[in-house]
Amino acid sequence: MDRSTENTSSIDHRRITRRQILGTGIAMLSLPVTSKFAQAAGSQILAVRTWPADEYTRVTLELSSPIKHEHFTLDGPDRLVVDLQGLSMSEALNSLISKIKPNDPYIARVRVAQNRADVVRLVMDLKQGVVPQVFTLKPVGNYKYRLVLDLYPKVAKDPLVALAQQSGDDPLAGILNQINSNRPTAAVPKVQGQVAPQPPQIATAPSRSNANRPILIAIDPGHGGEDPGAIGPRGTREKDVVLSIGRQLRDVINSRPNMRAYMTRDADFFVPLGVRVQKARRVKADIFVSIHADAFSNPNARGTSVFALSRKGASSAAASYLAKKENAADAIGGLDIGAHDRNTASVLLDMSTNAQINDSLKIGHRVLDALSRINGLQSRRVEQAGFAVLKAPDIPSILIEVAFISNPQEENFLRSTDNHRVVANAIMTGLDGYLATNPALARS
Repeated sequence: MDRSTENTSSIDHRRITRRQILGTGIAMLSLPVTSKFAQAAGSQILAVRTWPADEYTRVTLELSSPIKHEHFTLDGPDRLVVDLQGLSMSEALNSLISKIKPNDPYIARVRVAQNRADVVRLVMDLKQGVVPQVFTLKPVGNYKYRLVLDLYPKVAKDPLVALAQQSGDDPLAGILNQINSNRPTAAVPKVQGQVAPQPPQIATAPSRSNANRPILIAIDPGHGGEDPGAIGPRGTREKDVVLSIGRQLRDVINSRPNMRAYMTRDADFFVPLGVRVQKARRVKADIFVSIHADAFSNPNARGTSVFALSRKGASSAAASYLAKKENAADAIGGLDIGAHDRNTASVLLDMSTNAQINDSLKIGHRVLDALSRINGLQSRRVEQAGFAVLKAPDIPSILIEVAFISNPQEENFLRSTDNHRVVANAIMTGLDGYLATNPALARS
């Protein structure tokens, strides 16, 4: 294929067959469109959104009805080409051009044009080669049909390397030597087509005993990206509040000489539930803390709750309802189930041991007691339910619902950055209380 024909309308599928494209050595990736996603005439673009992040960039086209689509990659330079059948140029599509940010790690720019009478072509000029995941989502929540373009790097990001980069002066060698070597190392989370990175090349660092290694806390701000979480009466988004609290907690933890924090997301992007668990297991976290802000149809509902996993069933109807709601995050955030590595998905099926749950309950009681001093309690006990994000078999894990964002008074509380710091300090107080009475946790 003539590499000079880069204009959006220049690659004509009427004259170039799939066999010819494959014959040139250009990888062509196409997702079959089943009958239930058959093209509906007159489909319209309702919204265009972009979510750039270091781990991957997401572009979402929200549609009035599903459409047929086809995509392939080109190199020299790297490009992703997406053909959208049944669409015409529109203001919403043109807006995609201005939505690409200069700091996007994967997309340099986007070109959009009418390729044929009923086909719009997107050409994404890339900053590096990518592994694209392109899939359609049915309507859910406030969303209509969505066409999702996820651009992943060819080599998956390793949470261990991210942890080292976040740790300031500590060399990677020191971190890897200090993490608990008695537990199996989880695989790097990756999607179909990605390859795992090579093991970090490090010099041998002086050995430290497990007794002196830092305690590692995995902080998991809920929701993110396409999934805003609950939204308060004034428009406050749960994903923003919990990310701010998570960052405050990270800073408090990292200020301790014997502790270190790792965040499952440190920016506004979507992370599937299973990947959150896999990340925490990859860095061998000692405790996993997931942070949320609940919502309920009754605006008078209020108070803080803390949850642990249950192997049998929910401890209350409210806990069951909340677990079902939180476990729906993958559908709302937009997850192509088939695109994620089976090792990641299998974590959700591996039920935790009684020891993990017992430790989770102890941590939860300490944290709940500390949080009770800054906000009223929804429940005075640590509730239990089948939260997918708490199912790491080897990490004590709790989920905190800081307050009801649907309650006007509690939403106002959650809108204050100063209060985020207060909440983070209370969580830290609870963790300190548990660690003071269970010093063997980090060495178990």
